[in-house]
Amino acid sequence: MGIILNIDVMLAKRKMSVTERSKRVGITMANLSILKNGKAKAIRLSTLEAICKASECQPGDILEYKS
Repeated sequence: MGIILNIDVMLAKRKMSVTERSKRVGITMANLSILKNGKAKAIRLSTLEAICKASECQPGDILEYKS
């Protein structure tokens, strides 16, 4: 499986819509959807930082490893 991005979990915890999150993070809804649905092959550290800043969380709250 590999690395999983739990962006949808963080969205639910923060009661934030995808639209609101994309505006706060500064990425398009399409790119956020790709990240949220696990279709992304990579994520820039600047994007991860922006997601963490908007969510007020740590990268470990979003990233998970499953073998």
